[in-house]
Amino acid sequence: MHIRVINPNTTSGMTETIAEAAQRIASPGTRITATQPDSGPVSIEGHFDEAISAVGVLEEVLAGEREGADAYVIACFGDPGLMAARELTRAPVIGIAEAAFHMATLISTRFSVVTTLGRTGIIAEHLLDQYGFAHHCRRVRAAEIPVLDLEANGDAALTRIIDECRRARDEDGIGAIVLGCGGMADLRETISDEVGLPVVEGVTAAVKLAEALVGLRLGTSKHGDLAFPRPKAFTGRFAHLSDLTPGS
Repeated sequence: MHIRVINPNTTSGMTETIAEAAQRIASPGTRITATQPDSGPVSIEGHFDEAISAVGVLEEVLAGEREGADAYVIACFGDPGLMAARELTRAPVIGIAEAAFHMATLISTRFSVVTTLGRTGIIAEHLLDQYGFAHHCRRVRAAEIPVLDLEANGDAALTRIIDECRRARDEDGIGAIVLGCGGMADLRETISDEVGLPVVEGVTAAVKLAEALVGLRLGTSKHGDLAFPRPKAFTGRFAHLSDLTPGS
């Protein structure tokens, strides 16, 4: 089984962190390929960053289709380009936020999300509503650290995340914590040990869900809104997408 894990930002160190966490959790025989777009933001910290990064995600899915990938993981907690990516392939495409929310509800009746910045916490709240998990989530909390601090100032960032997780445990009446950033992919076990609660991290959750869907031979439906895009002309910088025929 080949799972293509796409880091939607262009920071290679974060892609490596995501790749290592994904491969550690993967089953024997599952091959993880971690990729990132050639162009785009170095971190994703708002709606604008997500919009720009979504194009790179889609191009990475198209590249994966040429390589015969069995499933895809979009490794940013905003799940940028998720529905558009699903249009491009019959393979399962899983966003790490949606995966983490699903997993958290299987092990607890209430959870809180701990993310990086307050503004991205608002995006997580939108996703909770969109995916139908808002009533399971007590609170979305922010450690107020820039995403790239997870790479550049890892120890300090980890301390702030753990402190926020402890506050969530003590104040929110929850049974589990969801980590709200793909850059936290390698922190799950450390934080769980420190806080004493189950901690769900989206990259690892998405990899296991992808393995399950492939094992069940369940792929993205091509009936309705997730059917392949209608071929048409694109102009300018997107001319290479003209008359696109994925799945042919």
